[in-house]
Amino acid sequence: MLFSLSEYLTQFHSGFNVFQYLTLRTILGVLTALIIALIVGPVMIRYLSSYNIGQSVRSDGPESHLSKAGTPTMGGALILVAIVTSTLLWADLSSRFVWVVLFVTIGFGAVGWVDDYRKIVFGNSKGLSARLKIFWQSVIGLIAAITLYHTAQFPIETQLIVPFIKNILIDLGWFYVVVTYFVIVGSSNAVNLTDGLDGLAILPTVLVGGALGVFAYLTGNFNFSNYLGIPYVPGVGEMVVFCGALVGAGLGFLWFNTYPAQVFMGDVGALALGAALGTVAVIVRQELVLFIMGGIFVAETFSVMLQVASFKLTGRRVFRMAPLHHHYELKGWPEPRIIVRFWIITLVLVLIGLASLKIR
Repeated sequence: MLFSLSEYLTQFHSGFNVFQYLTLRTILGVLTALIIALIVGPVMIRYLSSYNIGQSVRSDGPESHLSKAGTPTMGGALILVAIVTSTLLWADLSSRFVWVVLFVTIGFGAVGWVDDYRKIVFGNSKGLSARLKIFWQSVIGLIAAITLYHTAQFPIETQLIVPFIKNILIDLGWFYVVVTYFVIVGSSNAVNLTDGLDGLAILPTVLVGGALGVFAYLTGNFNFSNYLGIPYVPGVGEMVVFCGALVGAGLGFLWFNTYPAQVFMGDVGALALGAALGTVAVIVRQELVLFIMGGIFVAETFSVMLQVASFKLTGRRVFRMAPLHHHYELKGWPEPRIIVRFWIITLVLVLIGLASLKIR
């Protein structure tokens, strides 16, 4: 909105041209989302507490989590408000990419909201049934995938880029829809599985989101993409504004979610943020790099898959408990140690992913 307003005002004063720069709008997007989160956060926490919208803890989880019961949850709504508001203010709303990523973020957030609501109202820690959850995730993911496929204007938009290898582009054709679907839905559930300790999921999300913003800026700029030898994808530069809003909102939420957490994001935040990361990665053509940078999310997901498969096939468990962070909890690691070490690992993986821009 403010971007469009600045375009109109340039006819009266050339100084408003400064708002056409992606870098400035991204910085403003970060700060806007951060300020919204910091201002709205305390109000939302008081509201959630007054209506007893507290965390429902699984009876089969670690005993240390029993003390978390009753902590306000559904705080992810705060993140979504900050991201959506900041994006609408500073992004170019004529971009189809902006609307697709907002649709996915809000859609998956709605699914998470229903899941959280059922947990709180019915006192059931399992919330929405797995079948219904995956159904609605699939509907939203497929709509986004099909929309991106049919609105693609250049061949590169449906080609798979292999990181660290130069000039290898795999034309996916209609299989692009399948890949996009699995990236969006898979990322959503991976972040949701990781969201089990105070601040564990939000900072890796911020780090990966920030890195994807770098990819968006460079991929959407002809000069930079040409210099780095990466494919140029027209129009994806606007994704850096969304990524900036995600970073600002995430840092604002971390202010209240850091150990010991005053509020949890719940599925309304985790499902939405994971889907947002997957959608941005698809748009900037970095699905495989997302797999690298989000290694913690991948490890958490595979730990659950391996645990279930092993138990069904052999009757034995590979880990003391899945997802992976619970395994280390039961080994006696203090919660802050697990959180910080997972953060450090994510930072290293993000740097490796960014290195793919030059090492080709």
